[in-house]
Amino acid sequence: MNHQHDDVPGSPTTPRTTAWITRPVTADLLRGALDLERTDHGVLPHRLPARARAQCDDGQLAMAEAQPSGVRLVLRTRATAVELDTLRTKVAYQGAPPRPDGVYDLLVDGRLAGRASVTGGNVLMVDMATGSAETRPGPVGTVRFTGLPDHLKDVEIWLPHNEITQLVALRTDAPVEAVSEEGRRVWLHHGSSISHGSDAASPSTTWPALAASLGGVELINLGLGGSALLDAFTARAMRDTPADLISVKIGINLVNTDLMRLRAFTPAVHGFLDTIREGHPATPLLVVSPILCPIHEDTPGPSAPDFGSLSTGKLQFRAAGDPAERAGGKLTLDVIRDELARVVKQRAADDPNLHYLDGRDLYGEADFAELPLPDQLHPDAATHRRIGERFAALAFGTGGPFAAERACSTGAK
Repeated sequence: MNHQHDDVPGSPTTPRTTAWITRPVTADLLRGALDLERTDHGVLPHRLPARARAQCDDGQLAMAEAQPSGVRLVLRTRATAVELDTLRTKVAYQGAPPRPDGVYDLLVDGRLAGRASVTGGNVLMVDMATGSAETRPGPVGTVRFTGLPDHLKDVEIWLPHNEITQLVALRTDAPVEAVSEEGRRVWLHHGSSISHGSDAASPSTTWPALAASLGGVELINLGLGGSALLDAFTARAMRDTPADLISVKIGINLVNTDLMRLRAFTPAVHGFLDTIREGHPATPLLVVSPILCPIHEDTPGPSAPDFGSLSTGKLQFRAAGDPAERAGGKLTLDVIRDELARVVKQRAADDPNLHYLDGRDLYGEADFAELPLPDQLHPDAATHRRIGERFAALAFGTGGPFAAERACSTGAK
C-alpha cells in the first residue's frame, strides 16, 4: 500500500487523475477527542474540554492536550485513496538534534495497513535552559494513502501522538460515512508522558493504544505529557466523559515537577477519585502506580535535563532532589506507590469496583536491565509494546478489573 507525503504526481500542486470528493472533518468522524476547536485553517482536536483549558495557562499542558494521542479519524468507505491536509506543530529543542517526524497510522478493518508523515507545518522551538518557546510558522502539508482494497471497509487514520495537528481537508475517491461507536466498551485512561506515548514508534503503538487493541475496547487517552498532576479540571473532564472502564496512572509527574508534598498528595488523590466517582459511581476504576524509574525510586524531584548529554546527540535526565528531603514530605516513587496502595485499600472497603495495579508489574527491575529507559525517564518503542501487552493481560485478562466477565457480572455495558 502506497503512502506519500511530498509533492509527487497526484499531490495538490500537480494535476490529478483521481475524481476526489472533499468533505469537512466533523466530530462524527473523530474518536478520542473531547473537544473540536475551529481555527483559521480547519479544526483542531483537543483532549481536554474548553472549560478545563481555561482553568490553567501552563504551556506544557496546552501543548500536551492538543497533541492528539489516541485521536483518530474513523470512516466507512469503498475509497482506494485517502488524502488528509494538515497543519502540524512539531516540537524542537534548542541545541538538540531534530526530533523524528510524527507518524500517521492507517488501519483497515482494524489492521495496520500503512504509515506516513507530513511535511511543512509549524515548529515550536523550546529552550530548556530558559523555559522560553517560540513558534516558527510553516505551510500546510498532505498525508496520502493509496492502494486501499476496493470494497466497503472501516478505515482509521491515527493522528501523530506527538504533533499538534490541525485538520484542514479530507479527500477520498469514494463517499465516506461515519461509523457507529456501539458495540465496544469505552476505556478512559489518564496518565503522564508515558501514557501519552513518549517514544513509541507510532500513534497506534503507544502502550494504551496497544492495550486497547488487545482488549477490544475504544480508547480515550488522557495521557498528558508532564501534566498528570491530579488537577481538578482533569478529574472533572473524566467525570463528565462517558466511559465503561477508567484508569488513572499517577506519580512520575508529581515527582519530576516537585509539585507537592505528601501532606497535599493524599487528599488530592482522594479528591481526584471522588470527582471521577461523581459521574461514574460503579464503573471499574483502576489506579496504577508508576513504572520503575531508577533515578526517582528513592530520590525526590525535580527532574533536570543533563545538558552535557546534548553534545552526544542524546538528551538525558537526572534527579535533582536529595534523598534526605523525604523526611520533609518530598515525594519519591516508592513513597507514592505505598500511599496509592494504602488509599485504594482504604477506599475499596466501600467501593468494590476500585482496584490497584503496581506499575512495576508493567515494567520492573528485570525489564530495566533488558530494556533501559533511554533518557532515564521515558520508555522506548519496544518497552511500550511490553507495557501494553502486560496491561492487557493484567487488566483485560481473565480475573482482571476490566475483564469482560466482570462487566457481565456487575451489569456494566
